[in-house]
Amino acid sequence: MTELKIGDNAPDFTLPTDSDGEITLSALQGQKIILYFYPKDDTPGCTKESCGFNENLAAFNKLNTTIIGLSKCSVKKHDKFKEKYGLEFTLASDADNDTCERYGTWVEKNMYGKKFMGIERSTFIIDEQGKIEHIWRKVKVSGHVDDVLNTIKD
Repeated sequence: MTELKIGDNAPDFTLPTDSDGEITLSALQGQKIILYFYPKDDTPGCTKESCGFNENLAAFNKLNTTIIGLSKCSVKKHDKFKEKYGLEFTLASDADNDTCERYGTWVEKNMYGKKFMGIERSTFIIDEQGKIEHIWRKVKVSGHVDDVLNTIKD
């Protein structure tokens, strides 16, 4: 699998979302998309990142930007996560890892000497034509949302 680069077409997907919805990336052309991959609902880093995007939602909306959070968690878990923290953007469920694999975010991780497969925290900005405009891999949560917002403003 070739690693995605800036300027590549963003791999299209249709995935189930919170509130029994469904989202298709190509149907969102004409607006900028922030697609962020995160390991798991309601864990400290993922909660901080998701709440950070939510707190800046008005600023992203002014820039005609849609936010999509994506993890392997079930739609039911997404619903609970959104309700608990008042998240107002779409959370997509990639239960079979297909989208994670195509974006190169399904990787081998190592924690306390144990190796396992999981989602590498990553964020992609996809432009109005469906091309990848910016990529962050191995995201550190602190300051990340501000980085994304400043990149879109530039």
